[in-house]
Amino acid sequence: MPTMPTVRLYDGFEAVEPVWRWIETQPANLLTPYQRFDLLRAWQRHVGSRKGLTPLIAVGFDAGGAPACLLPLGRRRICATQQAEFLGGKHANFNSAIWRRDIAARISADDMQDFIKRLAPKADALILLNQPRHWDGLANPLALLPHSPSADPAFCGALTPDFNALLAARISANKRKKLRNRERALAQHGPLVFRQAKTPAEAAAILAAFHEQKAQRMHELGVDNAFAEPGVADFIAEAATHALDTNPVIETYALFAGERVAATSAGIVANGRFSTMFNSIARDELAHASPGQLLLIRLVESACARGLNVFDLGVGEAAYKEVFCNEPQPLFDSFLPLSAAGRMIAAAHRAAYAAKRTIKRTPILWSAVCTTRRWRNHGSER
Repeated sequence: MPTMPTVRLYDGFEAVEPVWRWIETQPANLLTPYQRFDLLRAWQRHVGSRKGLTPLIAVGFDAGGAPACLLPLGRRRICATQQAEFLGGKHANFNSAIWRRDIAARISADDMQDFIKRLAPKADALILLNQPRHWDGLANPLALLPHSPSADPAFCGALTPDFNALLAARISANKRKKLRNRERALAQHGPLVFRQAKTPAEAAAILAAFHEQKAQRMHELGVDNAFAEPGVADFIAEAATHALDTNPVIETYALFAGERVAATSAGIVANGRFSTMFNSIARDELAHASPGQLLLIRLVESACARGLNVFDLGVGEAAYKEVFCNEPQPLFDSFLPLSAAGRMIAAAHRAAYAAKRTIKRTPILWSAVCTTRRWRNHGSER
């Protein structure tokens, strides 16, 4: 008998809410912070629905009728086919099902194939990106299905209760001295204050600064600003103010220099892990004092004080990540056909993402892409 003999498919959040809230709140269960019900419901309401996504949430039940797994997908029609993907889109660094730990530890490849096939009436292909190979000490059961490496890994680092010891281990004395000098330089613009938003007004002020700073940065890079897409600002605002006084979905932070926001950061927390969702720094003279790095140090210090175990800075390489998040976390993608038409869809996506992975892992090619982006952006200003 399959490990999950019963699979139910839900096309909306209301019907599945009791099961979802139960399975995500059991302490031993496996989930990344990006599979919280409130986060994905807000994303679907403001972003997914605008993109033509309809929820396709698969829940597997064990032989006793207890929930064992929840796979939070959405499907969209492209030409004459239905393609399914994880809810959350670009705003989820990690994608996964929510697993009961005992099920995840013993499920087989045949069980996973059986589970995925139950989605066939609703989807022709599954395009599943940025899945962690391991989470919280266990292998990801979805890795039992055919897959390939993602274009980029994620980066994380272990935390300790003693922040000062962690800081000394990660940053040399000479560099700490330079950071103190930058801190003094930034403080010339006003007293430095590290603040987490505790009211809707504070969250709104931090997010307004974030959107302005991020738009400027994306313009400089010649990259499309995912945060300017329809509905995204509303999604973030809802998630950043939901249950703000008890258990906010998105926590928002800022480093102020006087009345000015020098840098912002936001993240989500689950099972002892802080996962950064987005950040920004001022693009004016404040940028010379490295406000993003100064904010990151305070944010890690806060996470240590809270007793959190892991801090991550999401997907993609960047020099600033190396200080506290020097452990690469491999991710994988799955392109799974569920019909004859789905085989062509999966093959096309597999080839496209393989090309993307090759470009990003070949320095000369990736440098050319970045140069072209900047040239295209500056050329459009003439």
